[in-house]
Amino acid sequence: MKKNTRRKFISNSIKAGVGLPLIGNQFFSCKSEGGTPDKKLNILILGGTSFLGPHQVAYALGRGHSVTTFTRGKTQPTVHQELFKNVEALVGDRKDNLKALENRNWDVVIDNSGRNVEWTKATAELLKDNVGLYVYISSTGVYYPYLGNDIKEDTKVLLEEPKVLENEEERMEYWYGVMKANSEKTAQTVFGEDRTIVIRPTYMVGPADKLDRFIHWPVRLSKGGEILVPGKAEDPVQYIDVRDVAEWTIRLIEGKKVGTYNAVGPAAAQNMYDFIAEAKTAFDVESTLVKIDDYDFLKKNEVYYIVPWIMPEGNNIGSALVSNAKAKANGLTFRDLKRTMKDTYDWWYSDALTDERRAKFEKKEGSILMKEKEILDAWKVVEGF
Repeated sequence: MKKNTRRKFISNSIKAGVGLPLIGNQFFSCKSEGGTPDKKLNILILGGTSFLGPHQVAYALGRGHSVTTFTRGKTQPTVHQELFKNVEALVGDRKDNLKALENRNWDVVIDNSGRNVEWTKATAELLKDNVGLYVYISSTGVYYPYLGNDIKEDTKVLLEEPKVLENEEERMEYWYGVMKANSEKTAQTVFGEDRTIVIRPTYMVGPADKLDRFIHWPVRLSKGGEILVPGKAEDPVQYIDVRDVAEWTIRLIEGKKVGTYNAVGPAAAQNMYDFIAEAKTAFDVESTLVKIDDYDFLKKNEVYYIVPWIMPEGNNIGSALVSNAKAKANGLTFRDLKRTMKDTYDWWYSDALTDERRAKFEKKEGSILMKEKEILDAWKVVEGF
């Protein structure tokens, strides 16, 4: 798999800054787990206005905590905008301007924007004497290459890139995992493992996703008709609603549950066909699922992934086989997939986004959404229809 791999999104992820009872809109609702927190915390979020951050802000405020964000001041949230009037906003730059963080005290820092080991080291060193707990939002990308079938938190991760790599895309795959793994290690070294929480999400999906890596399914399933479904019946998929990660992060902090956790859903193992069968129930439309299980045909038509499906070959063979047992034992809960689909759809077609923003994805030349009919017609020829 050379052209379109699981880490095709990495460059965009880096640029985007990605690793509610107070709200009336149904697709912003949340459930409160774990009861009332014993202590009101003062939380610093490095980042906080992109994808994961606004959901953390909303849940934390809803549980009585106070929140400060540290950003470059360039990104505006597309969910929970009205809550940010209750948030202290500090402006600076992880790269070279941490002045706003100097001589300040917080109970905990959540690092959502640690995209460079040196950034993690600099902020951790600056905050270690004035902050009680460091939470680093990492990624299951630390396990790349995904060669196991039950990848757990103690699975060995790479701390150095291989010296010889086939191409630039493979280099990016390794770079991302190695960067995240070393950033985790740096946070734990500076703060100590007894004051560090590391969270490794798989693909996060849901309202406010800036990377458009999951929106294909809410958009496509809502339209009905003949729908291309890639993969074999046994192909596993993993994903998690961003709100489940956000809310669980706050509860881990409240419980001071230090350690490393895989933030991976769904609750039970799921294959691609079961995912689609459940996801389509979010929309009351007539549809026919056309399941294409020929990997060679899919590759020929450049269908290597439609998140959460990743073609399980080579270094990605175990990408959807990451264990969530430890996380579930420590309070991770999961929204219903139907709810995630509908909420994501409602956000996508809300006033939070412009028609131009939607068109950029829905009418993107060469996208699977745009060439689906062509691919389906070619598949019918192969099948002899």
